[in-house]
This record gives sequence, structure tokens and C-alpha cells, in this order.
Amino acid sequence: MDFFSSNFKELALYIIDPNQRLFWGYLLSALIFATIVYFINLKNGYKPDSTEEKPRGLIGFLFPRKVFLARSALNDYTLLIANKLFKAALFPFIVLTMVPVALGSSSAIEWVFGPMTPFAWSSTSIMVIFTLMLFIFDDFTRFILHYILHKNSFLWEFHKVHHSATVLTPFTVYRSHPVENYLYACRMALTQGFVVGLCYYLFGPTLKMIDIIGANIFVFAFNIMGSNLRHSHIWISWGDKIESVFLSPAQHQIHHSDNVKHFDKNFGTALSIWDRLFNCNILASEVGTVSFGIGKEGESHKSIISIYTQPFIKIYKKLQ
Repeated sequence: MDFFSSNFKELALYIIDPNQRLFWGYLLSALIFATIVYFINLKNGYKPDSTEEKPRGLIGFLFPRKVFLARSALNDYTLLIANKLFKAALFPFIVLTMVPVALGSSSAIEWVFGPMTPFAWSSTSIMVIFTLMLFIFDDFTRFILHYILHKNSFLWEFHKVHHSATVLTPFTVYRSHPVENYLYACRMALTQGFVVGLCYYLFGPTLKMIDIIGANIFVFAFNIMGSNLRHSHIWISWGDKIESVFLSPAQHQIHHSDNVKHFDKNFGTALSIWDRLFNCNILASEVGTVSFGIGKEGESHKSIISIYTQPFIKIYKKLQ
């Protein structure tokens, strides 16, 4: 009983944890951005839901029933809870942790290049470099793993769970298979461990990240700039110039498009420079209306049981 109560308590605390996408500040900022979009649309002559029997106002625009009560969205809410329990039960025993990776990285670097006297730079300079390296390395390795999940036919079966969503809400970020969650957890440990180990070698043991209420300042900025609208029905583009560096919510929605022209585009999380390097970047201005999902492939991901089991079944069939 303690297992369930403690995990449900942790879930409830997401709302006050700035390292979680459901932090109240990030949700509020998304709400503000979406409200601005609503009034800009009205100013431009947009008539909200003129095709429906009951036209909606602001609340209906922000929280349409057909999105938040769709079967796909209901599965997302359930997966948030179920995956949290899976992670708590299994991950402590099988996931890499940052500390041994950091120690191993520092020792390996010292073995290759020899011992060195740490740079006698100011604490502020070291904090800036350390914080920036954590952000850039994290964003790049996220891109690489995401790219591999799409390109490897076996791993795609697990990542397909995320793309089977036919509507997007802020909870869709938690729509994933436990195997994918495991891979991302190991990626995070390896990335953070390597950066900590490298900076320990270069600057010594006193390392401190620049943060805002406990979150990396760059991660905080990304989330406060409407990151929750990446998984939503609200279309927000930053314009071509900004989108060539930073991914907009609209660009990630394109990544979820069921249009074959948009497949394998915009893999990045915060930075779009990796997509440009791999020639898989697409700007919001190049795309019109999008709908979400993976078509007929998503038919086998309509229940929680099938979401968890279908990837293994599909992989088994591929191996026959």
C-alpha cells in the first residue's frame, strides 16, 4: 500500500516540481500563450467552431471536449499513472545512474590525457559553461535517441505508442512505452554523467548549475515558452528565422502529423539545429493544417493492454 500511496503522492507533486512538464508555471504559461492565440484569431476574423451546433468561446477553444475526452487522451491520462508505477517498480534495479558514469568518465579522460590542474576560472564562468554543456549535450542526445527510435524498425514499435495519439494534450508527453522510458532514462544518466565527469576533470569538484527554482535555466526557459503546447491543438509558430534555431510548438505538431510528407521530420526537443544538420527540419510556414496519428497502424494501440503488448507482438512477428 505504501508503494501506491507514495507514487500517487509523487504524481500529485508534479504540479510543484519545475523539473516536470506539468509544473504549474509551465501550464500557466501555455494557457497564456493559447489565450493570446485565441484573441489574435478573433481579431483576424476567426469564428470559433462555426461548424459546430454550439459555438465555443475561450474555454471551449482552450479545452475542447473532442480533444480532452477523446479515447486517445483518456489513454494518455492512464499511461501517466501506469508508467509511473512501472518506473518505480523496475527502474531502480536496471537503470544506469549518473554518479558511476561521472566517475568513470572523469577517470577515463584522465587516463587518456593524463592528470591536469583544473582551470582557475571564475565560479560564474564555470557555472555558465557547465549549465550550457548540460543543456546542449542533453538536447543533442535526445535528438539522437529520438532519431534512432524512428529509424530502427524494432525500436519504432515501442516509439509508435507515442505517435499513435490521435489528439494531443500536455499529457501526451507521458504517452510512451516503458521500454522507451528505460532507454531515455539510461540516456539521461549517460549524458549527465559524461558532462559532470568532463567538467570535474576540467574545473575540479566544485560544480554548480545555474538554475531557476531547481531547474536548469535553459530547460526552464524552454518550458516556460509554451513547451506544453507542443502536444496540443494550439498552433504556435515562432517564424522562420527563430525556427531555424529553436523548435516551435507547431513544428513538433508537424512531427506528429499523419501526412507521409511530414514523417521523420523535426526530431529535436528545444534546438532545431540538429534537424538542420541531419536534413530533417521543416518549418511551420511550409505546412498547412495537420491531423495526428499513424493511420491504420494505430488501430492496435487503442487500449492500455494493447499499447503495452503490441510492440512485443510486432517484434516477435518480425523475427519469424
